[in-house]
Amino acid sequence: MRILLINPPSGSIYHFLRLKTPPLGLAYIASVLLKAGHQLKIADLNVEGGDYNSLPYADYDMVGISVDTMRYPIALKIAQAAKENKRRVIAGGQHVTFFDTEALQTGHFDFVVRGEGEVTMLELVQHLEEGNSFEEVRGISFLKDGEVIRTPSRPLIQDLDSLPLPARELLPLPRYTTRLNGRLLAAALTSRGCPFNCDFCACSQFFGRTWRTRSVENVMEEIELLQKKYGYRAIAFFDDNFTLSSKRMIDLCEKIQQRDWDLKWWAFTRVDSVVKNEDMVKLMSQAGLKQVFVGFESGSQEVLDGYGKDLKVEKAFQAVEILKRYKISIWASFIIGALNETKRMIKQTIRYANRLNPEFVQFGILTPYPGTALYEKVKNRLLTTNWRKFWGGDPVIKLDKLSPGELKKLFWRAHLSFYARPKRIFSVVLPFFLSTTKENRKKAKILESV
Repeated sequence: MRILLINPPSGSIYHFLRLKTPPLGLAYIASVLLKAGHQLKIADLNVEGGDYNSLPYADYDMVGISVDTMRYPIALKIAQAAKENKRRVIAGGQHVTFFDTEALQTGHFDFVVRGEGEVTMLELVQHLEEGNSFEEVRGISFLKDGEVIRTPSRPLIQDLDSLPLPARELLPLPRYTTRLNGRLLAAALTSRGCPFNCDFCACSQFFGRTWRTRSVENVMEEIELLQKKYGYRAIAFFDDNFTLSSKRMIDLCEKIQQRDWDLKWWAFTRVDSVVKNEDMVKLMSQAGLKQVFVGFESGSQEVLDGYGKDLKVEKAFQAVEILKRYKISIWASFIIGALNETKRMIKQTIRYANRLNPEFVQFGILTPYPGTALYEKVKNRLLTTNWRKFWGGDPVIKLDKLSPGELKKLFWRAHLSFYARPKRIFSVVLPFFLSTTKENRKKAKILESV
């Protein structure tokens, strides 16, 4: 079967800032389907641009679309275009997993694949190709006589090593421009699931609360492939809980060192993982770790507790001290706009961010994504169901003590307070805009030569 997989365009501020990384979820699904003998194409509209109406839908038997909350509206338009070409359309991803009824009742999707998509997508394609009843396929939703039918959920994939590596050969790799220490950054995922249950995160609902890992040997094979086949010397590990097991982390770092690879890498980590495992952090640095993304979230203990974040405010300073000791830069994440948060509490978080003084900060407005415990708590407080506003920078919940306008001002004030300091302007902001200008000049020269 000929299958077109589509990653819709983003359009968020993070895309504008050139944080462009490949859609690993689609690449994993593509690799499983390729292995079964199907013909695949991935269209990543997030980096390739172009009009979705001009995609060659008629050349394919089926269209699969990755759908997150912010991109749900554009995914609908893409699905409509595919349906106008009389193609079967399948939606997958977190938003439609939890809002399958809404998606199916638009009439633009034939099926929703719920949760992990690799095995479910393969079985659905095979059943459709062979003319078998797709009601036998676990983990899908569809309409029958106007009613939404949900087949039983599919068990989570326990042996992640059984999955083939992502089909990166189908991706427009030169268009992913995110860099680490000057090197183009590849993306990888070595585990799934989360044992924690933060209010605002859907990871544990989508991938399960059991942490499942690929073997270290399997990860090493992928790192070697990324270097030898694709020429990458920098990798971003997008695991939500990359450092959850210090034993696994130490094993991975030791194997990287044994191979004497010239490798730089980026990863998510948690404050408690850093504070409890300084020896691990030291080894990670020696093995090439250059930057971590850490969710500090708030300078108010009351707000942290409300998020279900098992973290003490003061521990963050200890974590930052350890990371800086080993020359690991920090991308710090903070969330403002909790239901009972006051202006004073948000200003406390802004001061907290400045005192921690990481290299980069990201302030987000608390956003209740479908599938989260937060969504269930606040769905009667939603200011809008315009899903395009669910990118983390627009107020979408009615708060107890702040108006949407006040919260939006505090959102911009938080970023300005951090980046408008003279030291940050010259060390981060100015180099970024200069590099952007340089990149645009290169693009202009390329266009002139065409």
